[in-house]
Amino acid sequence: MQEIVVATANSGKLREIEDALQGMKVQIVALTDFSPLPPIEEDGKTFRENALKKARVTAQRSGRLTIADDSGLEVDYLQGKPGVRSARFAGEGASDAENNRKLLRLLEGVPSWERGATFRCVIAVVSPQGKEVCAEGACRGVIGDTERGRQGFGYDPLFFLPELGKTLAELPLETKNRVSHRGRALAALKEALRDFL
Repeated sequence: MQEIVVATANSGKLREIEDALQGMKVQIVALTDFSPLPPIEEDGKTFRENALKKARVTAQRSGRLTIADDSGLEVDYLQGKPGVRSARFAGEGASDAENNRKLLRLLEGVPSWERGATFRCVIAVVSPQGKEVCAEGACRGVIGDTERGRQGFGYDPLFFLPELGKTLAELPLETKNRVSHRGRALAALKEALRDFL
């Protein structure tokens, strides 16, 4: 059983990754299982740069195969913002609620047909020896007027999928992992991960 560290403190992301990798001969290890590792500054200009940096640093510090993701929301009306700053949209250390409030404020009065958005995710796998691979996923939707659902985190309660008639936060985890940006990136990653096991 191969141990894989997931370089995130976000319990929602950890749960999604664990669920997606079920059936593979891997044991997921959370960052919290280690003595506190210093935080990694996400200063990249792209999701790929941030995912690779987190995976490389954590693989070196832990001495284990590491998965890290960077993901975010790109809103058409906001010319692709918040993008790589999604988690810090309302400022450093902002909560999900604060980020969502800022997004709703900026989109106040904007009609639904101008509220298109894309969730993007890049997941990197890096070994302590420096072998690495990335997988990407995207999910298209519309930013709603109000938060709906309690299953997700981040912008999930605002990200409406017209074809399903629900937000990401209203979907059961199994469905979310099939249609979401992270779910699609994880599906691609499963194939690439076999080369590491």
